[in-house]
Amino acid sequence: MKPRQKNVMKATKRGGSSFGDGLAAAARSIIADGRRALTDPELSGPEAVHEVRKALKRWRALLRLLGKPLGEQADQMRSEARELMRGIAGARDAQSALDALSDLRKAELPFSTTSVETIRARLTERRNAAEAKAFTKTMRNRLSRYFDYATLSLERWPLKAIDFDIVTDGLTSTYRRAQQLLPDAWPDAEAEHLHDLRRRVVEHRHQMDLVEPLWPRLGRVWAEEAQRLRNRLGSCQDLAVLTEFTTPHQPLAPWRSRLAPLIAARRGVHLKTAQRLAGRLFAEKPKAFRQRISALWSARQ
Repeated sequence: MKPRQKNVMKATKRGGSSFGDGLAAAARSIIADGRRALTDPELSGPEAVHEVRKALKRWRALLRLLGKPLGEQADQMRSEARELMRGIAGARDAQSALDALSDLRKAELPFSTTSVETIRARLTERRNAAEAKAFTKTMRNRLSRYFDYATLSLERWPLKAIDFDIVTDGLTSTYRRAQQLLPDAWPDAEAEHLHDLRRRVVEHRHQMDLVEPLWPRLGRVWAEEAQRLRNRLGSCQDLAVLTEFTTPHQPLAPWRSRLAPLIAARRGVHLKTAQRLAGRLFAEKPKAFRQRISALWSARQ
């Protein structure tokens, strides 16, 4: 299920609406996607968890963008969304390990078919157990109540009064945060550091979606490149999770010695591409990035 985030600029053009109206439309779209993930009978458990987490990430990116006008409420709602995401993270971790296993298979795993299927079965069993424990009816109700709260809060937000300069400040702040996290030595970057960088890249990517139509052709390329960087960093995170499953007393411990060099090699491939993508996306100084976004807004007519 693909996100159906409203295009802020298109919404803004309808009937002379304000930019704030476009932000409100985007917010409603995110909430609707989150609700849909909780109720869509065609989604499997892992798919529902994935879609809910995506909606919450987009929501948190929007709240970050609106930090100045919303003040403490934005911080509070971001914190609550983060706690909900952590509550279902266990179910996602085992799926991440399965995704990493599929990634390794692209490099031709030197294992028998029986070994690969045994590894997959153990990870699937762990995922299903984690999902049953985390994505319960109680958790679904908590998520549903949060989306109810978000809907009510949205109606009280002073979005019509929001000036684009405030949005530009938010975009620049997220850009700067991501740029500051770029590793000095990519091959030596710790998994936690790359995870933090990926979180900032995800926020940046979702925020840039909102202003893509200021220059659609460039905006699409930017979004695609940001998504590619996000995917590469995500693959590194998946491999880190898979590594955790090979530690003593974990289900893949018997394969640790054989998986470790394969994981390291595949991680190197992803990091090399991630470094190149990040170098392009975050080449500008934050001040220059802000000036460019402001200039595009001024030239939108």
